[in-house]
Amino acid sequence: MFYSIEDLLQQAQERFEGNIAELMITTEIEMTGRTRDEILTLMSRNLTVMQDSISNGLSESKSLSGLTGGDAAKLDRYLKSGNTLSDTSILTAARNAIAVNESNAKMGLVCATPTAGSAGCLPAVLGVATEKLGLDHEQQLEFLFTAGAFGLVIANNASISGAEGGCQAEVGSAAAMSAAALTVAAGGNAFQASQAVCFVIKNMLGLICDPVAGLVEVPCVKRNAMGASYALVAADMALAGIVSKIPADEVIHAMYQVGSSLPTAFRETAEGGLAATPTGRRLAKKIFGEDA
Repeated sequence: MFYSIEDLLQQAQERFEGNIAELMITTEIEMTGRTRDEILTLMSRNLTVMQDSISNGLSESKSLSGLTGGDAAKLDRYLKSGNTLSDTSILTAARNAIAVNESNAKMGLVCATPTAGSAGCLPAVLGVATEKLGLDHEQQLEFLFTAGAFGLVIANNASISGAEGGCQAEVGSAAAMSAAALTVAAGGNAFQASQAVCFVIKNMLGLICDPVAGLVEVPCVKRNAMGASYALVAADMALAGIVSKIPADEVIHAMYQVGSSLPTAFRETAEGGLAATPTGRRLAKKIFGEDA
């Protein structure tokens, strides 16, 4: 078991020549008692759910609340127009992330990575990596195990819960995990992956969790899209050789401190931020009535 990013990097190097995915698989075996084949089978199922949630989310249908739905399809059409301003990879990741979270809002099956509310980032980035880097099935599984290793450290030393640490803990963690896995998939080493984690979290510190009407839709869906785009930029920065002045473990600890300091109104209670705007309150009353 590894308990910090520094420990993760050291164990990966000493035990598996820097292979983070292998360290994570071994850790899963030690923690769960499952065999390697059982763990790979479970992760393969997770991969299938992720892929399906992207395709299922590209429909025009709305969620039960009516708050979300159809935006992934809009972005898909815009991508195909050839008139985009942003890089195609970034917009594809954004489209994928919106699709997954719109699917979640419509009661579709998603893989919590690390939560349902932040489930769009990792599948979104993995989809882009698979297409751009030509990842085969085994490499896609390695991507997920690598992401899981960094997510485990974040969960144990900070939080992945919006109710506990704000959206920085949910979408921030998901984007950081995605950035780390993408860095490795693109040929970066374990240290560079840790730097990608730093770049994401440092720039999402303080992001509040303020779901309109208490539903995981507005602004959650779009935040996943932005988180996925952060992951791609962070991976490129790490691969370019840029190094964070603040070590990864200190960055994660800072996220924990910031999350612990957030007022309860900004931690998934729908009492502050966008949820407390006049329009946010009006939407809540429209969905749930005057007692919302």
